[in-house]
Amino acid sequence: MKKTNSDVTIYDLAEELNVSPSTVSRALNNNKGIGKKTKNAVKKLAKKRGYRPNKLASSLRTNKSNTIGIMVSWINRPFISTLISGIENAAKEAGYQVIITQTQDKLDIEIENLQTLFESRISALIVSLSMETKKYNHFSLLTDNHIPIVYVDRIPALKDIHKVHIDNFKAAFEATEHLIEQGCERIAHFGGSRLQLIYEDRRTGYISALTKHNYEVDESIIMEANNLSAEEGFRLTEFVLNLDHPPDGIFCANDTAAVSAIRFAKSKGIAIPDELAIMGFNNDPICEIVEPQLSSVRHPALQMGEKAVEQVLRILEGPEESVVSNGVTLDTRVIVRSSTDRG
Repeated sequence: MKKTNSDVTIYDLAEELNVSPSTVSRALNNNKGIGKKTKNAVKKLAKKRGYRPNKLASSLRTNKSNTIGIMVSWINRPFISTLISGIENAAKEAGYQVIITQTQDKLDIEIENLQTLFESRISALIVSLSMETKKYNHFSLLTDNHIPIVYVDRIPALKDIHKVHIDNFKAAFEATEHLIEQGCERIAHFGGSRLQLIYEDRRTGYISALTKHNYEVDESIIMEANNLSAEEGFRLTEFVLNLDHPPDGIFCANDTAAVSAIRFAKSKGIAIPDELAIMGFNNDPICEIVEPQLSSVRHPALQMGEKAVEQVLRILEGPEESVVSNGVTLDTRVIVRSSTDRG
């Protein structure tokens, strides 16, 4: 019976070339002890026969799969997909593969995904926490087995962790101050779950900007959402605009909710930005598609992914003393567009 491509082994290649299986294995792995002529002959035949290495068997022998696990909230969010792209590009360039999982912002799915990734023998994990995560003991499954974790964007409130993030307090402060400078006198805030440090920091930055400019901090227009979805953005905007004293500015902790705010306001004939200025966060591509175009905070997702892989490689391949545990903080800036620019 003729073998299929998937059945071809290094023993078959060795027999056909009249060399030892170990020679074939070392040639395929570019071992320096194998001559160039032999390497070329082995690789040429392997390609011709459709040989594919058994990566599972290799990982069982080495307890390492050269695979980086990725765990994020929602893959279909523009910020997250760009983050994943940065991770995947940098990992591929370094010779690593990735396994991508999403939690849908649920803690139980995060725990399940963590177990699956562990069983897949990942070399490291890059993770952005789910909205529901407030305790982190389930991550000990990896740390107890010496599998490094790099947290990105949504990071835990822990010391001495590997992380790549932004200064969310500063970014939110500057976004809110921009609305104040445009003449907004009553500014609402739509934030995510305060279980997550990034949304707590954005809320605190917003409040700090109001306080600096002697604005009232009104808890009735500081809203917390489960996942800041389009539906929640629409619902929160409807709520605050139906108040007896509605806001004339809204700062949303993501662009998804901000776009919904624009849609709802327009449906009610509210002029943007003259009657209502709206600011988002992340600078997603939709910011330049929606009308009026959405002002937002630039959040360097691609660079964040690349820096996360750099940290992973530093941990896996460098000496222990070269690993910086306090992480990387990337710069942000406010991008002003028509939704807030009152000229």
